[in-house]
Amino acid sequence: MTVLIAGAGPVGLCAANALADAGIAVHVLEAEPALPENLRASTFQPPTLDLLDRFGATRKLIAMGRIAPRVQYRNRAGWVAEFDFGMLAGDTAHPYRVQCEQFRLNRVLADRLGRFPHAQIDFGAEVSDVAQDAGSVTVRLKSGKALTGEWLIGADGGRSRVREALGIALEGFTWPERFLVASTPFDFTAAIPGLADVSYFADEKQWFFLLRVRDVWRVMFPTRREEKDDEILSDAGIEARLQQVYPREERYEITHRTLYSVHQRVAASYRGGRAFLAGDAAHLNNPLGGMGMNGGIHDAFALADLLVGSIREGRDGLDAYERARRPVALEYVNHISSANKRNLETNDPAWREQMSRAAADPHLAKEYLLKISMIASLRKARCA
Repeated sequence: MTVLIAGAGPVGLCAANALADAGIAVHVLEAEPALPENLRASTFQPPTLDLLDRFGATRKLIAMGRIAPRVQYRNRAGWVAEFDFGMLAGDTAHPYRVQCEQFRLNRVLADRLGRFPHAQIDFGAEVSDVAQDAGSVTVRLKSGKALTGEWLIGADGGRSRVREALGIALEGFTWPERFLVASTPFDFTAAIPGLADVSYFADEKQWFFLLRVRDVWRVMFPTRREEKDDEILSDAGIEARLQQVYPREERYEITHRTLYSVHQRVAASYRGGRAFLAGDAAHLNNPLGGMGMNGGIHDAFALADLLVGSIREGRDGLDAYERARRPVALEYVNHISSANKRNLETNDPAWREQMSRAAADPHLAKEYLLKISMIASLRKARCA
């Protein structure tokens, strides 16, 4: 019994490790020539850290990254609403976020998977087509090679070839503006008193988001539709935006820059016969809130556990995967991440008042933290 997995990112590798732990053979197919080093995601939510503890990965993430115990919402006029994840101590073993680049988790999980004789990863293995019958699924690679297993997990990202081969639509929309992320070693805490490692700044003209990983701050900005790529990504263009965050005489050192389109989309189905979708292949959302990668990792654990139950115990419960996980993407992640974007770009006084009231009230603060930490969505999915 073999499970084929397209994609060696955090989602595919989490599913592979969970299945390998149960003694199930896994064959991971990665289109890139080496482990992906995508810098887009870097927030690990409390329940994700709880899940990754199964692999001994959480302590390694903490060692490689940075614990972020607080999140702030601010504006340029000095308004601040702060929430402390420590309030969730009774709900999670990790009442904080960890800020660490996702490619570091890829390395940890791939190394762990390499210890299993019944697990393998093939690089340069790009999926071109999928075919299946009542008892198996066959993946054809771009190289012409064909591989057959009993089940397939498509964890091959937003442009998933598995999803396309299954004929499953990715429903939703793409935001008109793109997001720019620039990394700098400049210490914003020395310039902005009381700044938290995760801080959102609302502004009608140019909102921005500051997030600190171990060695640098990552700064996210929206871009204007009329701006050209070379303007946005130029040293001068990024410098001008960083000077709006904190004006200084010296130029900022820029260590990394990325420009990408932003989507709010969910697959019409998470299953096509003996094949399943997980992570970005199943859902895409804007990154405000750090829910995309985390939601994908939650998908991976849920699906792997159901597959183990089906393969090892003969339980007929695989349809529960879509019933549990798809509503979370539609009703929870999409809703919160979209609201985060709208609130930051409008700087609405009513929203600021609501956030200030929640931050000051322990009951409301905890309720809010359960939502943004994704503890609430994970609990909802388990009850589905």
